[in-house]
Amino acid sequence: MRTTALRWLVLVVLVLLWEAATTLAASTFFPAPSVIVARMHAMWFSGPPGTLFLTDAAIGDILPSLGRMAAGYAGGALTGVLLGLALGLSARVYDYLDGVLQFLRAIPPPALITVFVVVFGFGLRMQLAFIMFSIVWPVLLNTADGARSVEPLHLQTCQVFRLSRGERLMKVILPSALPKVFAGLRLALSLSLIVMVFSELLPGTTNGIGFQLTYAYSTFDLPAMWAGIVLLGVLGYLLNELFLVVERRVLAWHHAAQQLVG
Repeated sequence: MRTTALRWLVLVVLVLLWEAATTLAASTFFPAPSVIVARMHAMWFSGPPGTLFLTDAAIGDILPSLGRMAAGYAGGALTGVLLGLALGLSARVYDYLDGVLQFLRAIPPPALITVFVVVFGFGLRMQLAFIMFSIVWPVLLNTADGARSVEPLHLQTCQVFRLSRGERLMKVILPSALPKVFAGLRLALSLSLIVMVFSELLPGTTNGIGFQLTYAYSTFDLPAMWAGIVLLGVLGYLLNELFLVVERRVLAWHHAAQQLVG
């Protein structure tokens, strides 16, 4: 409780300092937090109660962005976990492909955006493929590393009890790999938000937070632009906190399962 209170106190102090600095500077390019929050409320959160106070602009911008992000994240995470387990279970295949995987992971996703546009064209398919490709690497490599780091004693116990390959995977290998799997999933979550916005900055997008940022910049509507930036920060924080809640619950089960296996 004390840590939480201090965290909120630091946040409040920083916002107050930001408010004071921008008020004194009186710069058109840097509106005060109060102006940004008022613009966010007017744009997205001043709707009727029946719509959770969301305006038509919020439904047209925020929800499509979250939908793209969720679909791309789910596809990339599932692909990363499956491929990571497959690689982690075969030391020979992992050694053969490790260099290739490290090479592909090192390429910044925006550098390949032209390739995605050529293959998929502008629009939703390109955005989803771009998000999936961008986030699959941290999940894949962390999962493979987790599958390779299973305690030898646990594997020997599986042999003693003559567990099948599927039983070893579900009862021993996957539970043991869960901490590293979740580490990769958490990295991928923040990355998916970033690349989602980047994909919406490209031509062919007609809605979303990234599209709204581009429109606000082109019309020199700086409060709206900053409102979009702050909204992305808030969404990133909330999604991370939600992920941590899920992670703590799942890994609590994981620790119990590890004690039973041990």
